[in-house]
Amino acid sequence: MQAPDDFNPPPGQAVELQTGLRRILAPNPSPMTYRGTNTYLLGTKDCAVIDPGPMSETHLDAILSALQAGQRISHIIVTHTHLDHSPLAALLARRTGAPILAFGGPEAGRSTVMADLAQRGLAGGGEGIDTAFRPDIELADGETIEGDEWQLEVIHTPGHLGNHIALGWGDTCFTADHVMGWASSLVSPPDGDLTDFMQACHRLRDRTWSTFHAGHGAPITDPAARLDWLIQHRLTREAQILGALADQPGTARQLAERIYIETPKALLPAAERNVFAHLVDLTVKSMASPKGNLAIDAEFHRIA
Repeated sequence: MQAPDDFNPPPGQAVELQTGLRRILAPNPSPMTYRGTNTYLLGTKDCAVIDPGPMSETHLDAILSALQAGQRISHIIVTHTHLDHSPLAALLARRTGAPILAFGGPEAGRSTVMADLAQRGLAGGGEGIDTAFRPDIELADGETIEGDEWQLEVIHTPGHLGNHIALGWGDTCFTADHVMGWASSLVSPPDGDLTDFMQACHRLRDRTWSTFHAGHGAPITDPAARLDWLIQHRLTREAQILGALADQPGTARQLAERIYIETPKALLPAAERNVFAHLVDLTVKSMASPKGNLAIDAEFHRIA
């Protein structure tokens, strides 16, 4: 599923998506962020900022300039602590006095298997973690955040990152980087956990939604179809890995080289991380097993 070519809003401008909801694109386009990070401003009086974005004075000014007469920022909500979503929160809080709400710090929500990998030295890869982030208020799954004219349901959606949350607003959901409007989500151990990711996908799929507003890309107007595609995309990759393991055992790197045959060599490290995420998930499901300890350089074989 490709990103729509017509999604290219000007950074820094508040675009009204519906009554009480505006989107401001951060000026941080990249291969990892597409056009940039979507910051959302929810409310008509007391406003919540959802994902203030990267450390950028320009983006800070854009958020504050979007406030209209009689409006104030009452909540700053961070969906997860990647460097393109959370760093501006502290500066915005100092400027507005609003509290920062999030599931927790950088390691909150991390699964036991990922905590073990991190403890044994596997470094994160990909988007970069905001290691200094600390919320003023820690949120729990199922909790309700309330403003004057809005309510948000906290939905813990680990997988892309252990502390990742989505936010339900009626039949609309702010899905951040769990379900994006331009590409599949990065899952890179030990920060990302594919087992958790798939469970969260199914959890979202079990509910009826009209629209997803993602952390990157355009609004998703058929959430069920998007989730079906995302789940099938991962199942297809799993089948490829199991097929490769049926031919012969291999490390994540060796399997990536055998599966991603048209991928430039410069992108193979990312492919290796993706394969390893699947290998960890397959190990948890007793469909594959490493020789020795679970590690990115371990040789894996298929369990019949």
